[in-house]
This record gives sequence, structure tokens and C-alpha cells, in this order.
Amino acid sequence: MAARRDPLCRPATDEEFAQPLRAIDQAGWLGESIVGQRVLCLAAGGGRQSSLYAAAGAEVTVVDLSGAMLDLDRQVAAARGFSLRILQTSMTDLSGLNDGEFDIVIQPVSTCYVPSVGPVFAEVARVLRQGGLYISQHKQPVSLQAGMETLHGGHYPLRHRYYRDTPVPPPDTSSAAAKRLREQGAVEFLHRWEELIGGMCRCGFVIEDLIEPLHAKPDMPPGSFADRATFAPPYVRIKARRQCRGTNDSSPHTARKLIL
Repeated sequence: MAARRDPLCRPATDEEFAQPLRAIDQAGWLGESIVGQRVLCLAAGGGRQSSLYAAAGAEVTVVDLSGAMLDLDRQVAAARGFSLRILQTSMTDLSGLNDGEFDIVIQPVSTCYVPSVGPVFAEVARVLRQGGLYISQHKQPVSLQAGMETLHGGHYPLRHRYYRDTPVPPPDTSSAAAKRLREQGAVEFLHRWEELIGGMCRCGFVIEDLIEPLHAKPDMPPGSFADRATFAPPYVRIKARRQCRGTNDSSPHTARKLIL
């Protein structure tokens, strides 16, 4: 993906760099300024996220598993004159980062590449200061369940089980929509809503907002990305805040008892 300059690996445009905060925060979750804020761009290599946050005035650390993706961050930062801290590691192992080190953690779509989101949320909670923001985007479960081609009547079949501990099978079509929705050759896992939302809460986060980025468009051809998005929204974006101690903060491993 990095070598062929996939759309996910292209730097921001001059127009976006002119107003970087608008480009990265269309929902307005970050406020009027992030100047001086310590931002972790998690699993976010590719040369785009890190430099836009740096252009907005943040002190940026970018983490990714891929050295090739991080090289793109180095290249864009050098071309734009930004200073970044770069760490090559898994999103489930942030042992190279200190407790409470960041004010904001940003994570684009990437949790689908790990079998369990619990370790990711636990690590984010550890490196984020109390009261800090965690803004993440995920693939919606139903989008990973649904087929890529329409049946008679223009509907998309629900092809894969919701309750599963194995990867979601790859698409059986190479359509443009399939390539956009599922990265070719990637192993991807479906995470249920109780794992996404409940998992964050169990790691000490409070959900403050949730949006579904709109990709649906009326009157698009069956099988297209925009038509499928009218049936199965592809992504969800979540704003969560790290609780302060003493406000029902709990470990993901804390025993619980349900009393009926």
C-alpha cells in the first residue's frame, strides 16, 4: 500500500494544510485549538494524520506496525518542516510510551486488524492522561458481515456470523467497492458493539459522542460503495474521555457480579 501510494497513504493537500484543524476535526470534538497538546496518532502511519496534527500545533507521536508506512510520515514531515516522534510497534503494545503521557489519542480505522480490542483500549487508557480524549474510528460489524454484491431486489445478503472468534472471510469479488471496504490481503476481525463500546467503558472511558460518517448516496448503481452504504454503514467514529480516578474507573479484568 505504501509503495503504490494507496489512497490511505497519500499526504494531505495544500488546501488541507492551510486549515489543518478543520481537515482532521470536522465534528468539532477537539475545540478551537490543539496547540501544544500532546497527541498520539495510533496505528496511523501513512504520512497524513501525523503531519496534519503537527500542522495544527500539536506535539505529535505516531505509532504504526509498518516501517514503510512510517517512512511516509518521515518524508511528509521533512518536506513540511514538522517534528515528529515515531515508534514502530503494535497497537496492543505501547510499552515504549509512558503512563498518562498524552492529552489526545487519535486512532483511524485499524482495530479490525487485531483479534481483540480489549488490549488496545487498555493500552490507550494507560498512556492517556485522566480527562484526556480518545477519538477512534472503526469498521461497523454489519459492514463486515454483509456481502459485496446485491441479490435480486437490490439487497445485500448478510453473509457472515456476528458471533465469531475467527477472521472474516475475504470478499469473493474484486469490485471497486470491495477494494475500498476491505484492504486486499489483510486479515480482518469483526468486533461486536459490546466489545467496542462496552470495551471502552470497562477500560475507564466515558462515551461522549458517536457519529456514523455518511457515505450513502441515493440513486447510485447497485454494488457501488455508496449504494451499499445505504444498507450497511461502513464506519463509526467514537469520542471517549478517560475518567478521573474515583469515578467508577475500573480495570478490564475487574470481576463483576450482575444482581437481578
